[in-house]
Amino acid sequence: MKLLRIIANGLPLFKDEIDLCFLATQRVNDDQKKSLYHLFSNVYLNFTNGFIGINASGKTSILKVILLCLKIINNEPINHIECKSILGEAKSVTFNIYFYCDKTNEICLLKTTIAANKKNFSEIEYSIEKEELYSKKSSEFKIKKSLFDFTKYDQCLIRNTNEEFFPNDVSIITSRNKKNKENIHIVDMLKFTNDNILPSTKNISLDIISFLDPTIEKLHFDENSNNTLIHLKFKGKEEIILNNTNELGNYLSSGTIKGIIAFQLVSDILKDGGYFIIDEIENHFNKEIVVTLLRLFMDGKLNKNGAIIIYSTHYPELLDEYERNDSLFITRNMNGIVINNLSNILKRNDIKKSDAYESGLMEGTTPSYEAYMKLKKHMSSSIGD
Repeated sequence: MKLLRIIANGLPLFKDEIDLCFLATQRVNDDQKKSLYHLFSNVYLNFTNGFIGINASGKTSILKVILLCLKIINNEPINHIECKSILGEAKSVTFNIYFYCDKTNEICLLKTTIAANKKNFSEIEYSIEKEELYSKKSSEFKIKKSLFDFTKYDQCLIRNTNEEFFPNDVSIITSRNKKNKENIHIVDMLKFTNDNILPSTKNISLDIISFLDPTIEKLHFDENSNNTLIHLKFKGKEEIILNNTNELGNYLSSGTIKGIIAFQLVSDILKDGGYFIIDEIENHFNKEIVVTLLRLFMDGKLNKNGAIIIYSTHYPELLDEYERNDSLFITRNMNGIVINNLSNILKRNDIKKSDAYESGLMEGTTPSYEAYMKLKKHMSSSIGD
């Protein structure tokens, strides 16, 4: 399954309705087809979707929304999903989730309304109050702008609140997915944003290790019934044997550990064609590693199954790695989080994207001058005469 679009209403942290489209909405020329994933007809998906913004602009929040929607259509109970916290204490949040089913060649719309129920002072339980599923064959699609129009279609599934056997936090899409044997491979890297602990694994590619740290000659996990021994060897040095993955942080940089985790998981995602969600992609990485990671997804010959990376970043320089604007989103906090596709903000192609971003041409992408002057005044008073 492939996520096409998310429309959400009622989320506490967001200013207005969220409308995220993951299609290649700009004109697709022959050269660009190599770096896009073809679904059907003239419909393409971007392999990469980046959310760029300053601190506290809502980047992590929007990734949580996307993750929540992916996991809902992937049969996961809402109350078991870690990023459910993005729902807050909202009495009613409605998601319109549009997705494409590869096996049946259908475009689907899942309308889900979720309510928060406060059980006690600290615990909130979520339930699905209303839900409808619509579908249509992709062969019926004639005009691109009608792709998301389901006004002429009846529901193929509707939630019945009297069905006691159906958990109240599990989507009705579950029955359809089981019938069609469909699911999505999702890698959630949000937990590795700041903390990097390498999981115990038998197979770590030496090619990945060498790319990240060419001084490492060997990194191997030797597992038995009692414990796990970690064999680490640097070139020209004696082998080090450890018995706890936490100890690796004493010998390997955070970037190396995060890189080993990320690139190993990317290898699986490229094979399965799933979703790779990573927050603050530049954390612990230099620019070259970040660009390499993105280019693995952009390579159509390598990424044959439509694996998609969705990431956030503070780095405006990454904007210049893209020829197209429709795979980039600008997040801003304007008394509530606002997300805009770059193709709707920056119409001119002769302007360097990073320059436009850093210059303040796009409102809300740089700290305000007033905030800067207040900070400067505070520093001055703290230092004294």
